[in-house]
Amino acid sequence: MGSGNEVDIHQELAGAAVTPLHKMLGVVVTLITMFDGYDTFNPAYVIQYVKQPWGLMPSQAGFLVSSGLIGFLFGALGHGMVADRVGRRKTLLVGLWIVNVLTLATAIFANSFTSFCGLRFLTGLGLGVLLPLGTTFINELAPPRVSNAFSLWGVTFGWSLGGVFAGLVGVFLTPTHGWQVLYFVGAASIPLTLLVHAVLPESPKFLAARGRIEELRALMVRLRPDRSGVYANATFRSPDHAAPKNTIAALLAPRYRRVSLTIWTTAFLTLFAIFGLVGWIPTVMIARGETFASGFAYGALMQATSFIGGLTLATLADRGFAPTPRLLGAWWIVGGIAVGSLLFVNGHAFNFAVVAIAGFFVIGAQHVLNNFTANSYETGFRASGVGMELGVGRVGGILGPFVIGFLQQVTGGQQVVFWAISGAAIVAALVIGSLSVQSKATEASVAPAE
Repeated sequence: MGSGNEVDIHQELAGAAVTPLHKMLGVVVTLITMFDGYDTFNPAYVIQYVKQPWGLMPSQAGFLVSSGLIGFLFGALGHGMVADRVGRRKTLLVGLWIVNVLTLATAIFANSFTSFCGLRFLTGLGLGVLLPLGTTFINELAPPRVSNAFSLWGVTFGWSLGGVFAGLVGVFLTPTHGWQVLYFVGAASIPLTLLVHAVLPESPKFLAARGRIEELRALMVRLRPDRSGVYANATFRSPDHAAPKNTIAALLAPRYRRVSLTIWTTAFLTLFAIFGLVGWIPTVMIARGETFASGFAYGALMQATSFIGGLTLATLADRGFAPTPRLLGAWWIVGGIAVGSLLFVNGHAFNFAVVAIAGFFVIGAQHVLNNFTANSYETGFRASGVGMELGVGRVGGILGPFVIGFLQQVTGGQQVVFWAISGAAIVAALVIGSLSVQSKATEASVAPAE
């Protein structure tokens, strides 16, 4: 693992056992992404309460969801360039404080379509930091042999759990306390931010790339106490470099161009489908004859099954069952077909089963795509890579609720919801699956120098 007192940071992290510090950091990231998931999905439960008082057309109702995603887009695209220069920890903390303040402001001051959407946009700037940096943290801390599973437990479980909590608050508290209670509950992220200040270290790979050796030694002793004697006077060698001046150009360099463009296209389509689902399924199911409570419960159901689907897919990927792009394609094809079947059948049991399947396959696969993206780039621009994937994807997420609302307005029915979501998922499957046609070449082209 190096010669003399020089050690390779990537080999050291790869050889680490999963320590209590790994687990503690996993729990912290889980809590961070839980509030991200909660805040991302709760606008879907606002629509039912405000569309009549605020006199909203379906396309405007969809924009209640999309407005936060527009802010997320700018936050996700911009944060990577900041995090690759000043550090993951500082950037994450700034994002958390933005979410804290604006979530509370939404509960108190959002009393119209314009004020709600404006505050959601500003909140999205902070939300755009949390999920990408959570994914980056996990992939720079967890041993690569368990990175998919660790990411699913450390990032996806929290995000999915947040979506479930949004559904539960929507079902049980909003009828009595109004939609504002969603955001008063969300302000519980403030104590979490204080905890993050106290316990979250900087990423070891970032410290190595920036030459911050004393901080790195102290952190590596905690991550690999069995090697503490080696680290006392060690220098650290990392094949990665500090962030390039133009991280977007690095993502589009010949080595990464095909993978980057494929990932961005896929993320655009899948997040169009996902946010179309979570934004409209509660309202559409109520229109199909479901009760108010069961209609809202479908949102929570999708988040619960998405974690199970993502964990299943991550396990298959970690065990080398098939190339990750091929597995992702299979998940989205099955999910797309399932959503399409709602065009032909409407019954409570059938609706329940299909929504569960949609969460398992359509949303579950997205979590593994995020991890695949993080593993596709080197440390110097990894945060930018994940940020670009989620940023471009959020363009699809922005358009999903809005376009589907507009199409309902034009056609006068809900059937178009299922056509649009099913089609986007199936096309995404074909796009990402194209990477597995030459899987060996793809693996060589995307493997970072670690």
